[in-house]
Parts: sequence; C-alpha cells; structure tokens
Amino acid sequence: MKNKFKPLFEPFTFPNGVSINGRMVVAPMTHFSSHEDGTISKEEIDFITARSSEMGMVITACANVTPDGKAFEGQPSVARDEDIPGLKKLASSIQAKGTKAILQIHHGGSQALPHLIPNGDVVAPSDVFKDGKQIARALTEEEITHIIDSFKEAARRAVQAGFDGVEIHGANGYLLHQFYSPYSNQRTDQWGGNDEKRLAFPIAVVDAVKEGIEKHVTKPFILGYRLSPEEPETPGLTMAETFTLVDALKTKGLDYLHISLMEIDAKARRGADPSKTRMELLKERCGDELPLIGVGSVITAEDALNAYNQGIPLIAIARELIVDPDWAVKIKQGRENEIETVIKRRQKDKYLIPEGLWTVMEANQGWVPMED
Repeated sequence: MKNKFKPLFEPFTFPNGVSINGRMVVAPMTHFSSHEDGTISKEEIDFITARSSEMGMVITACANVTPDGKAFEGQPSVARDEDIPGLKKLASSIQAKGTKAILQIHHGGSQALPHLIPNGDVVAPSDVFKDGKQIARALTEEEITHIIDSFKEAARRAVQAGFDGVEIHGANGYLLHQFYSPYSNQRTDQWGGNDEKRLAFPIAVVDAVKEGIEKHVTKPFILGYRLSPEEPETPGLTMAETFTLVDALKTKGLDYLHISLMEIDAKARRGADPSKTRMELLKERCGDELPLIGVGSVITAEDALNAYNQGIPLIAIARELIVDPDWAVKIKQGRENEIETVIKRRQKDKYLIPEGLWTVMEANQGWVPMED
C-alpha cells in the first residue's frame, strides 16, 4: 500500500466505543434480490460479502419495518420475527470478512409500491395527489404510533440477528424525510406544522429505536441516522432546516450521521453559505461529537483520500464497488491502478451481481458504467 493511502485503513472508534478497521464503508445498495417475502437470499449475501473485504463496515440495503413500507422489488424485510434467521446469515457472512455489519431500517411512505403492499394502501404524512389522482393517504395517529413501534421492533430483531448496529433511513424522500419536509408534511396536529412539530416523528423513531436496542443488547451497538440535507422543492428542506434536525439529533447519543449526496463535494444551495460544501457545513455543525459519513461519486482511491483530508472521517462507496468488488483490497495491496472502472458484460458471472440489480442497471444506461 502506498503511504498516502494508509489513513484510509486507520481504525476509527465511534462515540459508543465500538471500533472499525478502516475509514471506508460499503454504502447501502438496493440490490432487488431478497425473496418475494422479504427474507434474505443467497444472491444478496454473495453480492454483499464479495464487497466487504478491507471495508470498515457494511451498511445493508434498506429493510422495511412494516409490510406497507416496502418500496422496492426484492427489498429485504425486518418486519417479522421470521426474518431473523436470514438476517442472521447476512450479518455473520459480513462479519466473517472482519467487517462490522449495520442493518439499515426503513419505511417507504409515499414511495412504497402499491403492488407490493397490503391492499395497495400507500400511506404518508399527508394525502398525496398526482395528476389529479390520490396516490397516498395521510396516516392516522394510531398508525403513526404503530410505525414508531415497528422501528423499535426492527431494532430488536437486528440485535437478535447479531448485527453490530442499525442505521435509521431518514433520507431520500422516504417516510422520516417526508415527515420533516414542509413540502410533503401538511399536517396541522402534533406531527406537523412548524419545524419542531415536523421533527416529532423522526425524533420519536430515534427514541424508539434506542429503546429497542437498550432492552436487548449485551455489548455496545452502533446507531446511525441517514439524512438528505436539501430538497429542490419550495417549500422544502434547506440547509437551515437540516441544521435544526442535526441539532436535535446531536442530543440523542447517535454514533454517526450519514449524509446522502450524489456528489460528496456538492455545495449548499439554500439556507447556508453557498461557497461551502454541505459536508463542510455539517462538519462545522457537528464538530467532533457526532461523526459523519460522506457519500457520492467517490470513484477512485484519490477521491476517498481527498474526502478524508477534508475532515470527513468515514467515506461510503457504492457504484464503484458494484464495478469492482475488490476496490478496497486493491488499494490496500498497492494495486489501485488495477481498479476496474467499467463492468464487462462478457464477464458477468465474476461480479456476483443479482439478476434483479443487473436488469435495473441495463435499463438505466449510464448509472453504472458497462460495456460489451
């Protein structure tokens, strides 16, 4: 390994005392390959573990916490105790690579797919209409309470399945994000209105997850939260609202915040100094007390090192690991010049890419570089 890349493999210790063996993280990747009932398949285990070597930790594809939260074909489930045996195989397979295993837990809200959920009954903070047709209905108070409890139960199942932590998915327009957004949350009760009321649901989920963890763990357990810092809509989330969210999360004893971005060095658009990157602004807001994971278009070893040198302690990788599962291994072995940057269709089998993900990649040309 070249000396300049050694920092990428330095250990990192979270606030709760858990250490990982490096600064690079497998980002949660939607693989479309769990069984139809949400239980874990051999395909997804093979896909994820092939990309786990020399990474500090792996964050799994998001697992739905209730049946009506399912947002993808082939999405894993953590909604039932029957899911635990498969999740246990997934966790132990990742850990066998010397890597920590983090289960991302999720509810799709208005992005749930009608044909995948009971009675096609899509729910959201508020009624949602598209082209004059209602596509999601507002949750009742009782249903909100049930979903909060379902996140707690999901955390309990993650502990029982042997994971090293959970990440609450509060980003990318899913349910927690929808509740905090002034664009998607039009409620006027205790769950909507001003920033504080719109924060009530995501904070209640964090508290419930912490309770689910604390009741069942026998050793330190990592708790993270993923967020998207800005929305394009008006009214929508700007950096100002995100600072309010971050300030609230800083009081909750989290181990990290995972900042969901398409470009890790993207600059702020609204609500903060537009000459600074979002990661820079959030680093200033969090200080050293709440570590950040940055993600977005980190392709090369130099990209990862640049992010680290900008003060981002943990860097998540996704698309490049799809293209080259040995990305981190090659950097550690000093072979970073051998990292592949394009998937070769003629060598399809070597990548261990699930058929569902392969089909999506082919249908979305340019998302992942491919050639014949």
